[in-house]
Amino acid sequence: MARVDQESFYRENIQTYGVSAQGVAWDSARTQRRRFAVLAAQLGDLSDSTLVDAGCGFGDFYLYLKERGNLPRRYIGIDLVPQMVEAARERTGCRILQRDILRQSLPMADWYAASGSMNLLSRTETAIFIRRCYEHTRKGFVFNLLQGRDREGIFGYWQPREVQELLRPLEARVEIVDGYLEGDMTVVVK
Repeated sequence: MARVDQESFYRENIQTYGVSAQGVAWDSARTQRRRFAVLAAQLGDLSDSTLVDAGCGFGDFYLYLKERGNLPRRYIGIDLVPQMVEAARERTGCRILQRDILRQSLPMADWYAASGSMNLLSRTETAIFIRRCYEHTRKGFVFNLLQGRDREGIFGYWQPREVQELLRPLEARVEIVDGYLEGDMTVVVK
């Protein structure tokens, strides 16, 4: 079970902060963009690739890629929260699906990416989320997690060695990138 009810959590954030980085529970647009920069660097040139943004929020990662001139051949966003799905559709003009990544069907793509999408999930749910996304890729899955010792509270934290152990059953190449923001890491699974 999730650490908190995700739909209620994000609905309250949207009411408080609107369509913004804080609306999807990031500290600021600056830290959100820093995370996007690291994700994009790991994905490389996307012009010949399909990309699913798992937990796309308001479509900010798509807009970041567009601003950088690195749009994928096809982009699909997925989010659980209806207000985010609606906003992402309006802001991106792309196909945005309202789905529960843990339980509903997922499209195949070259890449899956997720920024902050697992921060409210339990350890078990995080494992399921990663496995399901990775199984629907041809090239790999790139995502970020909060780094630190896990503790009581809303957000889940991971140590790099815990992530390595979690991903061992996938029998994939795993690279962990950190040092770009305190308390954050990006994981590349190919």
